[in-house]
Amino acid sequence: MREEPGKEKDANNKDPVEEEDGKESEELQLPKISTYVTAVPTAVQKLKRLTAAKKPVITESPPKLLEGPFGLGSLVSPAFQRFNNIDFFTFLYFVVVTGHGIVFSLVDLSFHKFDKEFSLSEKERFIMDYSDYHASFLVAMIVAYYGGRGNRPKWLAVSAFLLGIAAIIFGLIFFKYEIIKPVEKSEELCIEQHRKTTDCQELRIPHRSKCIYLFIVAQYLHGITGMPMYILGISFIFDHVPTFSAGLYLGNENENQFRRLQRNWWSGFFLVALLSWCAVLPLLCFPTWLPGALKISLEKEKESPSFNKTLKNKEFGPSLKDMIEATKCLLRNPLLICYSLCKTTECLTFRGSKSFLPIYLQNQFLLTPSHASMLTGMIVIPGMAIGHFVGGLIVDRLEMNSKSKLRFTVVTSIIALGLFMLILFVKCETVKFAGINEDYEGSGNLGNLTAPCNEKCACPSSIYASICGRDDIEYFSPCFAGCRASKYLDNEKTYYNCSCIKEGLTTSDTEGDFIDAIPGKCSNKCHKLPLFFAFSFSSMVFSNLPSIAVTMTILQSAPDNLKSLSLGISYTIWRITGSIPTPLVLDMLTSQACIYWSINKCGFKDRCWIYNKERMFYIMMSQCK
Repeated sequence: MREEPGKEKDANNKDPVEEEDGKESEELQLPKISTYVTAVPTAVQKLKRLTAAKKPVITESPPKLLEGPFGLGSLVSPAFQRFNNIDFFTFLYFVVVTGHGIVFSLVDLSFHKFDKEFSLSEKERFIMDYSDYHASFLVAMIVAYYGGRGNRPKWLAVSAFLLGIAAIIFGLIFFKYEIIKPVEKSEELCIEQHRKTTDCQELRIPHRSKCIYLFIVAQYLHGITGMPMYILGISFIFDHVPTFSAGLYLGNENENQFRRLQRNWWSGFFLVALLSWCAVLPLLCFPTWLPGALKISLEKEKESPSFNKTLKNKEFGPSLKDMIEATKCLLRNPLLICYSLCKTTECLTFRGSKSFLPIYLQNQFLLTPSHASMLTGMIVIPGMAIGHFVGGLIVDRLEMNSKSKLRFTVVTSIIALGLFMLILFVKCETVKFAGINEDYEGSGNLGNLTAPCNEKCACPSSIYASICGRDDIEYFSPCFAGCRASKYLDNEKTYYNCSCIKEGLTTSDTEGDFIDAIPGKCSNKCHKLPLFFAFSFSSMVFSNLPSIAVTMTILQSAPDNLKSLSLGISYTIWRITGSIPTPLVLDMLTSQACIYWSINKCGFKDRCWIYNKERMFYIMMSQCK
């Protein structure tokens, strides 16, 4: 019991020592912890400083935009500063794009004349028709990258000047050489005698090679001039108007197809040259940036970007290596690729409608080629113009963001597809055609226009002049119907003594002669053409409604210094996937639906006169899919 107090004393004696040891240990441990607490953040900060020292300094300073006056070099007048705005630039842009569109239409129409008069081979036809697409494909990226770094209005001025040269070359072909020959009137009646055959070499025009070479050179110039217009011009407008107002400006300027000046070919080309050259001098006077561009740029900086933020202030040099690196950076943006493919579908719609719709109208509704082409122009051109304008107006008024534009694109595309599906069910009954689906009342064979009733006429198949017999059967020409006489009554032509027409009601004219046939196609009593026009026109409008929204999204999916390059990438994808392969695929599909080809004197397939209506229907279905 006595030891307990001692133990207590020992315990009491030990406590201060233990406390001192604990304090010493704490003193020893505290510096270690504090060292780590202070050393680790310091090391991290030093590492960040070293990393930042190696990387270029990225500043958030506002972009340096060189807003300048309106003038030609040092020649600046205060009186002309009223033109230093985006409205006057938009007007000049409209003038240049209109000239480019007129040349496109005239070339498209004149190419058929070349094909007919020169008896072009498949290789020549391909090179002449697609050389402008090939040229635009080659220069799109270069124009977009280097043009976006410089004065874009000056690039547009050079483009307008080259467009004038291209138009003059096109016009020179028709002015200097005889391309469109006067049509010789021929009755094409059944004449039982040996017809004079023309050798292929006699049809060769002496200046044929010169015309083809000049046509290809002009096509290349025309393709090159389009890229500064549709890449640099659009990006310049987008940079100088608020984001939501850009849709209205672009909607006004995106229509570039016009069907005019079809008769006097060379004067039409020369008028375009004069029109485009009038815009060269004013375009040269524009500065790199218009007044107010800095304010608009700062407002757009507040919008949420649709691209990688690391690209915002990243600088790229003028070398080819830098252009490739910038292209790789933009191609990593899935939004840009997606909307570029949307532009491709727009190209498919235009090219498919432009080349396939006239053929479909001729066969389904028995229209003449001229009426079918005119109706196609009434559907395609106004439909595109209205779709672009209304689409741009909707984007402007609703102030759509990227998600809203995506929904708008999906909804309008679905509606356009539904309207297109309704078109496919607007069909008419097939008319009887002698030699195609009618065998000359059992005396001939299907697929052969020649029968015992016309075999002595030696009828040519180079001229398609259909007539309708009193037996309600259509014939390829009066010769294939065996008609031996014709005359005009009340400004209408009628045919008589047709050996292949034996049945049907006979009617006599004012002179007492019995009429066997009249020119034109036989009526199939189909009145669905207005319905077809309504559906096709509506589908064309809805398919073009998202065009401006897609273009704006492409521009917004890249930083300011790469907007032009983003459009260049879009046009390159467009050309690779749409413009070049689409006509080839359409030509292949339509040739498969052909029933009767016209063979020219040189042995080449000239054109298809008659198509299978059922196959045409399935081709339309494949285009819809």
